[in-house]
Amino acid sequence: MAKMTPEDLTEELKKVCGSNLCSVVLYGSAAAGDTVKTSDYNVLVTLEQVDADGLLALTGLCTRWGKDGNPAPLLFARETLLRSADVFPVEFADIMQTHKVLHGANPFEGIKIHLGNLRLELEHEFKSKVILLRERFLVTRGAPKEVDKLMAESLSAFLTLFKAALRLYGDTPPAKKLEVLPMLSKHIKFDTEIFSIVWELKEGNKHKDLSSMQIFSRYLAAVQAVSGEVDRWLLSTESEAKK
Repeated sequence: MAKMTPEDLTEELKKVCGSNLCSVVLYGSAAAGDTVKTSDYNVLVTLEQVDADGLLALTGLCTRWGKDGNPAPLLFARETLLRSADVFPVEFADIMQTHKVLHGANPFEGIKIHLGNLRLELEHEFKSKVILLRERFLVTRGAPKEVDKLMAESLSAFLTLFKAALRLYGDTPPAKKLEVLPMLSKHIKFDTEIFSIVWELKEGNKHKDLSSMQIFSRYLAAVQAVSGEVDRWLLSTESEAKK
């Protein structure tokens, strides 16, 4: 059986949700033309209302969607999404820059991202994801396959944060994730090469000269370096604002 496409999913959502369906939006790597072998489809769905009965009706469709390796659709009630840019500025800014509306009106029309909210979430997300990377490494016991998997699975999230960091520096991030590296390196000194190496791991290509632990050591040092520099930049701007 052929894999379900975002367009197939949209047609099925129309049948299941009926008039409750407001919009369907494709976002992430597929919308940016930035896919790798392991890429999946990220879809945001807005409904007039989200309740238990509506969720139950979607379970069969979302199970089929998930069997093709895709995450469950990101569901929002339409009015809730309009009031959520203050708590999800990193995610919303990224989706708003690169997305494809598959059904309905653009749910992000008129939404503004405020720099102060972006600063706060960026600090939280950087620190949280660095902590999570360390925690998840502990349970790998250093096994090469598990370490490689950990890095590949965490890469997209860090590159998304790098794009958000560029917005703080006043730059417009590129649509494709790896293109953020030379741009951010103009503001922060860090090991850009290691992210390209991990991207190759994500595509299933093992580095011929570096062991998994050598790659992880550089990867951890790089994400910690960027997180630390962004944190210090945030502190300095906050101090300037208080003067």
